Amino acid sequence: MSMRPISEAKNPDLRASVAAMQRAARLAREIAIKTNTCLVISRDGPTVRIPPEVLREELAKQAASTK
Repeated sequence: MSMRPISEAKNPDLRASVAAMQRAARLAREIAIKTNTCLVISRDGPTVRIPPEVLREELAKQAASTK
């Protein structure tokens, strides 16, 4: 079975799925920051809780790097 990039998929929904997941992840981070709650993710297997303070720091770093 050959592994082609998802951007070459025949199904347009499949091609758009990466962007949709990125939007969903960004929105989840924004909501966690606004509600002052941890973001719960699975990172390399185990479940990890990321506190809103860490999310704010990451967001600030990203904003600074895009300027």
